[in-house]
Amino acid sequence: MAITRITQNMMTRDSLASLQANLSRTARLQEQMSTGRVINRPSDSPTGAAAAMRLRDDLAATGQYQRNTQDGVSWLGIIDNALTSVTDQTREARDTALQGASAGTGGQGVRDGLAGTIDELRKSLLADANTTYLGRPVFGGTTAGSVAYDGSGAFVGTTTPVTRTVADGVTIRVDADATAVFGADGANVFSHLSDLSTALRAGDQAGIAAGIDHLNKDLDRLATAHAEVGTRAARVDAAAQTAADTELRLKSSLSNVENADLPQVIVDLQMQQTSYQAALAATSRVMQPSLLDFLR
Repeated sequence: MAITRITQNMMTRDSLASLQANLSRTARLQEQMSTGRVINRPSDSPTGAAAAMRLRDDLAATGQYQRNTQDGVSWLGIIDNALTSVTDQTREARDTALQGASAGTGGQGVRDGLAGTIDELRKSLLADANTTYLGRPVFGGTTAGSVAYDGSGAFVGTTTPVTRTVADGVTIRVDADATAVFGADGANVFSHLSDLSTALRAGDQAGIAAGIDHLNKDLDRLATAHAEVGTRAARVDAAAQTAADTELRLKSSLSNVENADLPQVIVDLQMQQTSYQAALAATSRVMQPSLLDFLR
């Protein structure tokens, strides 16, 4: 059986290597305690670092979804307010037309006053139709212009919808279809109000009756559009909550992968320091005394 000869140089080299390894473990634990993380570089844990990168990518995507939902909530909130105002004013216009159709209404002055009310309501409705959010008309689609309707009541926007991605593969429209809200050009609420104003001034009872019928249909269309906007707003709210829950879950998973258990790290560091001190003491006894030691 071969016997390995142990020299003083080998003992010294092995002792120093052990001390260096011990010191390296101590330094790694000190770094974990100071940073609060077990992964400070990919080499600390290649699999953990890869998992952390995937989780960070998912967190970035979820953060974007949250910003998209917040923007969508703002768009739909502005539209909801505008539709409430439009509905109220359209209903007021119909009530005014009913006054004009009543048998007790007489005199040109009265008819002109009712027509003037319709004209003012039309102007106000046009202003609501051109409601903007961040400088963009909420009923104008993706138009680069600042209005959805011109002064004549003609649609000058685009029919391309404004959408926001609120989850992976989930896109929700956040603007409103102008035609579905106000009607098609030539037969929209603005032309109906113009015709009604003319009929009121002329005392045209047939025209007033037609105007009332048109406004009733306009109100039905507004109710449908308002309900549809409310449905989309509920979807955006649900997506926002889902994104918030997902973000919380991802942060928890990332913490489990990256963050250190500080109480455990402190205990390990204390044990490692004790071990290092013991190794130093043992090594000092193993090292061969030098000639200087003999001369003392």
